Amino acid sequence: MSQPITNYQPIMNYQHQSDIDSIKRLPAGKVVCIGRNYAAHAKELGNPVPKQPVIFIKPSTSLCHWNEKVYIPAGLGECHHEVELAILIKERLTNLDETDDVVSAIAGVSLALDLTLRDLQQTLKSQGHPWEMAKAFDGACPVANWVELPSAKWLEQAEFSLSINGELRQSTTAQLMLWPVIELIRYISQTFTLQPGDMVLTGTPEGVAALQPGDKLQASLSDLLTITSKVESYGG
Repeated sequence: MSQPITNYQPIMNYQHQSDIDSIKRLPAGKVVCIGRNYAAHAKELGNPVPKQPVIFIKPSTSLCHWNEKVYIPAGLGECHHEVELAILIKERLTNLDETDDVVSAIAGVSLALDLTLRDLQQTLKSQGHPWEMAKAFDGACPVANWVELPSAKWLEQAEFSLSINGELRQSTTAQLMLWPVIELIRYISQTFTLQPGDMVLTGTPEGVAALQPGDKLQASLSDLLTITSKVESYGG
């Protein structure tokens, strides 16, 4: 279960996909993720509701396109879906305070899957080790096409959902986030400098569960995006 996953072909040529040329020109950077940003999700995994944002990073090699297929590794235990609102950064952001503008630095918004090897994560947590092997493997972050941010207000009320085989599994609104998007980006910038092409995953709602080969996924982001795909496994 602890073997790393390498040479996963779908990630080899990742570039941000969008109808917006300026987005397509951005490099693929790091993915800064927020854990437990929805109280109900923290509780469903038996985790305490945090008093400050929980931050971890997926490398650029975890990125792949969320197209017709979602690939999960075989033989490494359960791989859970975690659908999240994704934010793409287009300007360098560092050590922001509450007066600094964040909205003008957002290139676009999308949906992403924070694929998680749950059995491995639980083992690592029980040993007091970091989660990266369960969260940052090649192909662990499928991303849909990027679209333009409708408005700053939209970030406070965005809705997104994920259905598996026609059954609604995850559904939420940004209003239920413990820390709103703008506040998160400012907070992250005080620890990690965000560079053009970096992404922020803003947390997943309750309803996470294991994916199985053959599962049919449908996800939506407000009225901006709809994604349909099928799960396949590799390796093993």
